[in-house]
Amino acid sequence: MVSRQTKTTLPFIVVAMLLWYVSLGSVATWVSWAVLVGFGVVLPTVLTSYQRDATEQ
Repeated sequence: MVSRQTKTTLPFIVVAMLLWYVSLGSVATWVSWAVLVGFGVVLPTVLTSYQRDATEQ
């Protein structure tokens, strides 16, 4: 059974990888990495934390 956190995180990772790949040729390298980490790691982490806190109450 797939957890709720995985269902939330996986689409963000896929979109982050696509955005990273598209941005490689058009912006600075650090911006591409910021997009990858921000959209693929930070945003899903915040959302799953919020979901976990909302279900505990």
